[in-house]
Amino acid sequence: MSLSPEKTTHNNYPSYLKLFHSGELKRRVKESLEELKECRLCPRDCGIDRTRTNNGECNTGRYAVVSGAFPHFGEEDCLRGIHGSGAIYFANCNMDCVFCKNKEESSVNDSGLALKAESLAVMMMDLQNKGCHNLNLISPEHVVPQILEALEIAVENGFHLPIVYNSSSYNSTKSLKYLDGIVDLYAADFKFWDQNLSEKYLKAKDYPQKARESILSMFEQVGDLLIGEDGIAVKGLLIRHLIMPDFTGEVKQILDYIVEKISKNTYVHLINKYHPAGDVSQKSYSELNRKLNFDEYDEVLAIARKAGIERLAESRSIFSILDDAKK
Repeated sequence: MSLSPEKTTHNNYPSYLKLFHSGELKRRVKESLEELKECRLCPRDCGIDRTRTNNGECNTGRYAVVSGAFPHFGEEDCLRGIHGSGAIYFANCNMDCVFCKNKEESSVNDSGLALKAESLAVMMMDLQNKGCHNLNLISPEHVVPQILEALEIAVENGFHLPIVYNSSSYNSTKSLKYLDGIVDLYAADFKFWDQNLSEKYLKAKDYPQKARESILSMFEQVGDLLIGEDGIAVKGLLIRHLIMPDFTGEVKQILDYIVEKISKNTYVHLINKYHPAGDVSQKSYSELNRKLNFDEYDEVLAIARKAGIERLAESRSIFSILDDAKK
């Protein structure tokens, strides 16, 4: 089985421009910012006034904290192209994955900058001016109002890139409603199916349910992934699953759900490059303190083929092969 992209002659006209011209974007900015006063914009459901404090689960107050912005060449080919995907890393991710390899980018740190909307809009424009194919919002679940606020300013200044919402899938349906017609491309993780595993490794027992709800909502908004004649994705849903050592059984549940509830034509990327990071060196997570092996990856591919996914991205890193050969 191999990936067979859906080609399209889509004019690459970002969805949000229509909402900007109709005034709907301005309305959503105002309404979503009001939500910060009793924030329930992610499943953590803190209910605090983020206009006055940053003491909620995400440690983010009125302004989004950004830990980095640059053309990103580590995404799928259909997102990065030849000029890169314009990545903005938002700090203070609302997840708490014990195996996170982006701890410095996703947690509070001295290099993170709290940016007012005008500064975030300048950052968006800068990525466009560098020739990036799209704007890639990484870990944005807790800063949707701030993103919309900056986007309105950026559009006023000529911003027009398609938007990639690069998500853990730990979203609230309320936030996703604000993004309907704004986001062109959803790149959604589906980490775990089992509640107990989610509670242990993500610190979020409700993750599987929220992920299912989020991914279904994303699909209803944008449909299957469409890729332009130039090989760059222009609209649709891409689902990623990082294959974890010892938990290949999770793959069947996740893929069966995608086939039955989403679409057999979903673009699914099974990522085989897991390596120990974060807190997995601790004894309580020792089962994750190793790389994926050859047999586990082959088992996952067999499960995926049997599930009936029609657009499956499968890749085997040469580094993984060499590492396995050394064992």
